[in-house]
Amino acid sequence: MDSVLERLRAVCRGLPAVSEKLSHGEPCWFAGGKKMFVMFADHHHDDRLGFWCAAPAGVQAELVAAEPGRYFRPPYVGHRGWLGVYLDVPVDWDEIGEIVEDAYRQVATKKLLAELDSRTAASQPE
Repeated sequence: MDSVLERLRAVCRGLPAVSEKLSHGEPCWFAGGKKMFVMFADHHHDDRLGFWCAAPAGVQAELVAAEPGRYFRPPYVGHRGWLGVYLDVPVDWDEIGEIVEDAYRQVATKKLLAELDSRTAASQPE
């Protein structure tokens, strides 16, 4: 579990101005220190290991319908479109990175998004 948490932590902290705080007993990551975009879920509400995250409109329903063994509608925030992602199954960390970045984009300020976009552009080969 520690290695899974550390991998998720590294993905989240790779984004601009991310802070980590405990919320409801779980590590959570905030964009600009204000808005939560990912919450780790270590068997907090069920027997599964995963995380909950903000998601673009319609993504939760699409992914849960397509792969219910990997994605779920989390309690408390699922009605707002948040996505649950299981981490106790084989994990594609590149895909997790995309999901986490999409979550960040849902809550980050325009300034933080501009910083993220400039980082992304700078890392692209010419």
